[in-house]
Amino acid sequence: MFSGKPIKPTFKCYLPPAQTDRKNSIQPPIRLEPEFLPGEIVVNDVNFVRKCISAESSQGDLWGRLICTNFKVSFIPQGPPPKQKSLLSHLLLGQHDISLTCLEQVVTVNDTRGKRKVLGSNQKLKFNPTELILYCKDLRVIRFCFDEAGPESAKKVCLAIAHYSHPADLHLLFGFEYQGLRYHKGDLVNGSTPRGGIQTPVFDRPSDWDREIKRTGASGWRVCSINEKYAISDSLPEYIVVPVSLTDQDVKQHSPSFSDGRVPLWCWNHRNGSALVRMAGPADPLTQRKTEQKIFTAITKSHPQRREVTLSDLDKSLPNIQDIQSAFVKARQICTLDPFEESEERWLSSIENSRWLEYVRTFLKLSAEIVYNLDGKNVSVILLEEEDRDLNCVVSSLVQLMLDPHYRSLNGFQSLVQKEWVMAGHRFLDRCNHLKKNDSKESPLFTLFLDCVWQMTNQYPAAFEFTEFYLTVLSDSMWIPLFSTFLFNSSKQCAQLLQDFSKNKAIPQGEDHTVIFPPVWKWSQQFSTRDQTLFNNPMYVGKGAASVQNGEVKSFQRSKKAFSSTVRISSTSQRNGLKGEEEPLQRRGSLVSELKADFSPVKDESPSERFFRDWFSHPADQQGVLIPLVLPSHVVLWKLFFLRWVPEVCIPQGGPATVYHKVSQLVDEIEMLQGKLRQYKGASPRSTPVPSPGGPSSDQRRMYFKASSPDDPPTTPNILNSSFPFNPVGNLCPRGVQGTPISKFLNGAKTWLSTETLANDTF
Repeated sequence: MFSGKPIKPTFKCYLPPAQTDRKNSIQPPIRLEPEFLPGEIVVNDVNFVRKCISAESSQGDLWGRLICTNFKVSFIPQGPPPKQKSLLSHLLLGQHDISLTCLEQVVTVNDTRGKRKVLGSNQKLKFNPTELILYCKDLRVIRFCFDEAGPESAKKVCLAIAHYSHPADLHLLFGFEYQGLRYHKGDLVNGSTPRGGIQTPVFDRPSDWDREIKRTGASGWRVCSINEKYAISDSLPEYIVVPVSLTDQDVKQHSPSFSDGRVPLWCWNHRNGSALVRMAGPADPLTQRKTEQKIFTAITKSHPQRREVTLSDLDKSLPNIQDIQSAFVKARQICTLDPFEESEERWLSSIENSRWLEYVRTFLKLSAEIVYNLDGKNVSVILLEEEDRDLNCVVSSLVQLMLDPHYRSLNGFQSLVQKEWVMAGHRFLDRCNHLKKNDSKESPLFTLFLDCVWQMTNQYPAAFEFTEFYLTVLSDSMWIPLFSTFLFNSSKQCAQLLQDFSKNKAIPQGEDHTVIFPPVWKWSQQFSTRDQTLFNNPMYVGKGAASVQNGEVKSFQRSKKAFSSTVRISSTSQRNGLKGEEEPLQRRGSLVSELKADFSPVKDESPSERFFRDWFSHPADQQGVLIPLVLPSHVVLWKLFFLRWVPEVCIPQGGPATVYHKVSQLVDEIEMLQGKLRQYKGASPRSTPVPSPGGPSSDQRRMYFKASSPDDPPTTPNILNSSFPFNPVGNLCPRGVQGTPISKFLNGAKTWLSTETLANDTF
């Protein structure tokens, strides 16, 4: 899967680093011990290992101890810790740690014999490795050299890493051992049960679904418990939402007609009465028409105006999971392994030829069409997929994100993922290939979804409460096997495995699964309170919040017709993409008409074209419907995800982090002033109000970067770069030279584009 041979260093030191330290330092040697989690044990280790920092020379490389545990690969540098530690402090993994689940390939190399081998579980290694290269699923590439290490010790640690990164069974993942010990220690997150305070709904009980029905005004739908104990379907949740006109007996009778018994599953309701529904393909084509007619009739009755339903067959409209996997592998290869070309246009062409961005545009485009049907035509839409567990997850989530501002809040977005991915039965175990048993089932559907979400946050930065850092660490969390969210193929598999797990660990039967094996939404498991403030978008325009448009401060007020089709986009530069975007359906006219800025009606304009033309001709309500632009010039590479570990393209004091820093400081200062004003207003008339000089305490402030003192000169922290808050140092890169033309281009230097390239991009 991976290619590219490691570059040999130009200089090799034959003096062991430990001898150098003893000769030149009077300090006693520092014991190289890692920090272990409960239940974590050392499987194998080797000393005198060199971690390569640069692919071109050994200057700056780190020497230390390489350890394999039952949870991670850990490198412990020898010598005093660096003066400036990594900005982001992960509570479960150190700066030089890699979860075993995160390993994609374990490659051993022998330079002298010219041999190279990809190691799997229970394999033999016939040569002594001089190098170990770890290819990670989060796109890191880490290289270790065994110049001074014992040959046998080096071989044993390589084999141990390969073996423990290929678990034979899900129960062997470290998360089960860790969570069992954590439970008996009473180490609950934040010292309270998961159901206390503001929590992300898990949708494992009727009350969660009831609240969602009431929130969306879905009066024609009800919670059905016919699938309790997974009586009709192994992959559906125990509680589903069905039309009120269908009885439990009707649902049970219709379930055998669908693949895996997956009766149509309600996703969301528009205030106008239209519903978004997902459905699996027929199990028996002979009875398909009769059963579908009954289901469609029931959905029609749930609409206040008895509107007919529209069926969207995603298998015919979208790429399959193998195509998506192939595109991702190519994009990953280009971004992390292949040397950057001197010609920027050639590099961008390679990215485009991978088809990853094309697939992102395709999913966004189709989702916008579904939005038109729900919001513009006021008709219910059924998303059809053969198994209803892959493409439907992506499209249903994107449609709700475009239509419902609740899902653009942090807690709302997490509930969306929980509802449309986890409880709907997305095969995270197979698609993430945690057990590395079947590569043909692997496909980055969830990564594709997060990329689509990032495209929308990039186009509408004030409409989302969360940041791209949040999306990135959410993606990284898939490779940490300590959370139930991304480990299982269905809620039934989760329930069965946790039941067996409870028996083995003497946990009382009937205990809440979220207590036994918490979901990823308990972010205090991974990050400190301060680091979690990086999730907060300082530009977020919440409900009823004010925003600046054309130099005037305006408040966004929701109209009585919620999710109205009259909400629009505001940016003039975005309007240039009107015709290409208004028409995610068909292409009409010349390039001039495609970019025409007067928004004049087109002859023989279809209703959908009129809907999109009208939408893009007005300013956008950040708390209303949002439709993304999908021209190639608008859907761009997600740099923080794909390029954060590449030192060559890391831009010191540059990238989006510099803007984030300034805006965060400004928002923090505003919130402090608001706090002082509230103190003044709350004081009694006869008393002298004395506001707190510091405003809210540091722990209560939402922004990561705090407002500076008026006496301090404005400065940009040295930690800021285009990879912020991640640290690319220590990741293997094709070249070690920074500031190349490609890095300048990636920083947004549009002047590098030729006129011809820009013209082609509009198509």
